[in-house]
Amino acid sequence: MDDLNVKGRIFDIQRYSIHDGNGIRTIVFLKGCAFRCRWCCNPESQEYEIQKMKVQGKDKTIGKDVTVSEVLQEVLKDRNYYLRSGGGVTLSGGEALCQPDFTYHLLHACKEEGLHTAMESTAFAKFTVIDRILPVLDQYLMDIKHMNSEKHQLFTGQSNELVLENAEKIAASGKTELIIRVPVIPTFNHTDAEIAAIAEFAGSLPGVKEMNLLPYHRLGSDKYDGLNREYLLKGIMPPMIEEMERLKKVAERHSGLIVKIGG
Repeated sequence: MDDLNVKGRIFDIQRYSIHDGNGIRTIVFLKGCAFRCRWCCNPESQEYEIQKMKVQGKDKTIGKDVTVSEVLQEVLKDRNYYLRSGGGVTLSGGEALCQPDFTYHLLHACKEEGLHTAMESTAFAKFTVIDRILPVLDQYLMDIKHMNSEKHQLFTGQSNELVLENAEKIAASGKTELIIRVPVIPTFNHTDAEIAAIAEFAGSLPGVKEMNLLPYHRLGSDKYDGLNREYLLKGIMPPMIEEMERLKKVAERHSGLIVKIGG
């Protein structure tokens, strides 16, 4: 099969992003995820199936099947912006590793066009799946949500052993720039001790230079009503700026890395 004809299922393409990798980027959002994070701002991404979601009282179809070629044509519209800003394309979701063939061939096609490639990912997959993708991936934006497996499973639906194991393997491979990202979620991982534990792990990974703390927000919470689902973090307030600055200092002290608030 021609690589450009490989099909995948996406639910959005977002242009002119500046928070999901270097420079100005186009983000391709893929359907399907093994996690069910309570704070997920894209709950429509979790199921691989094409869905209906109520948006402003009207049914909206979420998900469509596309070829690598079709996505590439959209991505290449902003090539000049990528060149000027050092940007490129970022795969997000959902979880791109749930569609490994499409992910690999799309990233490969972008590299063939000379584009910088990045992926936001939990690394929750067999390492053989990840290792195939690494040669065509310039930047891996990897979530480390918690070091305690039981709490990780309670809030995401999955334990964290595979995630931590893959983080070590990705870092040891030296094949991509690995940046550790931590969604800071009150009631889940927002204490000094919890952030310190993640920071120590991140700092132990060879070649890792940067860690991002991503403040919890409630954007996307209305989507749960549109999907006839309950939003489980109702009443939880986003962390204050002062709290994020304190956690940044904790992370810096325990990791020795460059720590940024936000992407």
